Amino acid sequence: MNRWLRLARFPNVAVSVVGTMVGGWAARGLGVQLTGLEYLYLLLAAASTGLVTAGGNALNDLLDQEGDRANHPDRPLVTGEIGVAAARKFVVGAFTVGVVVVLPVMVEAPWVGVLLALALASLLSYEFRFKAVGLLGNLEVAFLTGLVFLYGAASVGSIAPVAALAGMAFLATLSREVIKDMEDMTGDVGRSTLPRRYGLRVSSWVARGAIGGAVALSALPFFGLVRWGSPAGIMYLALVLAADAVFMVSVARLPCHLHGSQTVSKLAMAVALVAFVAVAFR
Repeated sequence: MNRWLRLARFPNVAVSVVGTMVGGWAARGLGVQLTGLEYLYLLLAAASTGLVTAGGNALNDLLDQEGDRANHPDRPLVTGEIGVAAARKFVVGAFTVGVVVVLPVMVEAPWVGVLLALALASLLSYEFRFKAVGLLGNLEVAFLTGLVFLYGAASVGSIAPVAALAGMAFLATLSREVIKDMEDMTGDVGRSTLPRRYGLRVSSWVARGAIGGAVALSALPFFGLVRWGSPAGIMYLALVLAADAVFMVSVARLPCHLHGSQTVSKLAMAVALVAFVAVAFR
């Protein structure tokens, strides 16, 4: 993959863009039947999300080069494929364009500006303060993931319909972040992560508890958002049950097989994202 796409962590950027689109679709309950202007607003919000995510990932690499030498030796700043000065320009450019591109949407949907400000504040406070604190940092990353769906919803309507979906994304991401810290425990020098402070056993139960909460929240869309027996309800039920099952598998063997648990968690998130799309066709 191109070195700049690797710096931005393109797969993560793509997921954030898709999550924003899904949030907009689910909020309106119109599937792909948005007006042309609404679709433009949603696309601009998705572009903004992708750019801010790319900038945040590059900033993470800039500030975590020492740890990445042990945990992620193939990243372009560690290998020298991209210089520090160039990476800094990339971060500033991505954040700036990410804000500018969504300014027209803010005029019609002020909540977009509020959520973007929250996202930038959370991202920067994570990188410069809470990343080293452990669980608080995990919570901020999870908060940013849930915010993606609210951001898409705010660009075309109310954020209320996707609150449960954002909550599920928050808890599932929290579990995965804790598992990542468990896997990176040896290389996380200078970080007071949950596994380093309390050990793998406690961390495993935190990850399991987060997944338990996400599974519980997955029933909420049936209370006012989608109807039992409707095509959207049937699609959502089938997909979310599959996602719930895979999520439970991802934490079943903790604290063993940490890399495999992360991989399974990613698969579960992909299935859950498709389940969220089903909500849009209610």
